[in-house]
Amino acid sequence: MSTYVITGANRGIGLELCRQVKVRGHEVVAVCRKPSEDLKQLNVRIVERIDVSRLKDAERLRQQLNGTKIDILVNVAGVLSKQTLGEIDDEAIENIRHQFDVNAIGPILVTQALLDLMSEGSKVGIITSRMGSIEDNSSGGSYGYRMSKAAVNAAGKSLAMDLKPRGISV
Repeated sequence: MSTYVITGANRGIGLELCRQVKVRGHEVVAVCRKPSEDLKQLNVRIVERIDVSRLKDAERLRQQLNGTKIDILVNVAGVLSKQTLGEIDDEAIENIRHQFDVNAIGPILVTQALLDLMSEGSKVGIITSRMGSIEDNSSGGSYGYRMSKAAVNAAGKSLAMDLKPRGISV
């Protein structure tokens, strides 16, 4: 049995990953800001009030997991808001920054905070998106989401290089 820590666990991909991992008999630590009723019904360990974009929250997550050996960390938490060229104003700029904070910086903060709970053979996953591909962008728009997902792809590569000597795969 492995221990999985999954961020963004309250809905969508994160919730379904929690469900699938639990069905396979693994221990699940579901991390979210606020748990949904669906998540509560899974009967997994829930760590709530964690905003992955905040260093203090990542450190609080580490404290709450003290003594837990993490086999697999899956960074799922993400946000999407669409921006259209010609309509980018102060609010759109704040939304772009928020997407960077959650989608690109969040996985770095969470991985860093939980690093001491991982050992050789542990794995770190980052859920990205086809929209993070520069080559595959055939429709434009969604500036903040596309840029933040491209940035997290770069972060994943850097994490892979930095964690390779520890025997942790990304």
